[in-house]
Amino acid sequence: MAGPTDLGFDPWDPAFVADPYPAYAELRARGRAIRYEPTDQWLIPHHADVSALLRDRRLGRTYQHRFSHEEFGRTAPPPEHEPFHTLNDHGMLDLEPPDHTRIRRLVSKAFTPRTVERLKPYVETLANDLVAALVRDGGGDLLADVAEPLPVAVIAEMLGIPAGDRGQLRPWSADICGMYELNPSEETAARAVRASVEFSEFLRELIAARRKEPGEDLISGLIAAHDEDDDRLTEQEMISTAVLLLNAGHEATVNATGNGWFALFRNPEQLASLRADHSLIPSAVEELLRHDTPLQLFERWVLDDIEIDGTTIPRGSEIAMLFGSANHDPAVFADPGRLDLTRTDNPHISFSAGIHYCIGAPLARIELAASTRALLERAPALALAAEPERKPNFVMRGLKELRVQVG
Repeated sequence: MAGPTDLGFDPWDPAFVADPYPAYAELRARGRAIRYEPTDQWLIPHHADVSALLRDRRLGRTYQHRFSHEEFGRTAPPPEHEPFHTLNDHGMLDLEPPDHTRIRRLVSKAFTPRTVERLKPYVETLANDLVAALVRDGGGDLLADVAEPLPVAVIAEMLGIPAGDRGQLRPWSADICGMYELNPSEETAARAVRASVEFSEFLRELIAARRKEPGEDLISGLIAAHDEDDDRLTEQEMISTAVLLLNAGHEATVNATGNGWFALFRNPEQLASLRADHSLIPSAVEELLRHDTPLQLFERWVLDDIEIDGTTIPRGSEIAMLFGSANHDPAVFADPGRLDLTRTDNPHISFSAGIHYCIGAPLARIELAASTRALLERAPALALAAEPERKPNFVMRGLKELRVQVG
């Protein structure tokens, strides 16, 4: 069993959070499954194992479809955290079949390739408008001015959330997502609980309004499915699904934008290549997602004993799949530490895999490509104005702000 000092893996150390990739190399050299005492987890650092375990049905995002807390050897969450867990545990990311299958089938209708493609003109227009405002101001915070409003507006538009109410979404999301960090503090938990209550009440009122006056939005569609479909959603599942889509629909995209542009600024030769050849945008999006992964860690429970490299990981254990490490595994990626926007063989797992593969991945790619193109075209001399500060978070890796000047 290893501690932070033994491995160099310390999610609470600002130096590690600033650059975890050297420690990942040490982990990969150490083995394929490393017991980590501070979080009572097994760390999985290799791409092949992470990819396989994401698809392994002996693991699950929850265990409560098969075991009680006591049967699984785990302690139930504190009662005061109940609003967060009610909200979180009814979303499809934290469900297993058959409930996961039922909810994903209904929600996926809104994320078909044809539906997402229809959103492309709206996304591109919005990206251009946001970048045009940044240019008029001579620069600003790329995160607050472009990266955040773009995906929030898109997913809120899909869900039918009125424009005047959208300002609350980002703070609620940030507070709820704090609970996904390793060993969150009681203060973090209290903020997440408060946000869960407020967000749930807001959506409950919005659902009631859409019942009276349906629209063309996703919430109206979920209500119709509830009323007409044998595989209907409960109201709590509708609320949890909407929150999941709002949170997942912008948190990763915001962080990918910030991480990606900071990486470009630190690799000026790659940025110059992208400015010279905009046809590189699709491969650049994939490489930037790989190079500095927005979601560094994804947890699953061991429902039945598994074996990794001769080590038995017993039922009741929790594994932490290190996406950032997997995306830098030299067994899969040539010269993984190098940013290469022309990389074509790029099976990164930034969108996860298996039944929990990100349902919004096609939309995220469109958003990232649209904002990248708008910035290249409208701010061709975009430059870093100040060294950015990283958020203290490890699991959801991102910057506090990214100050830029347009030149």
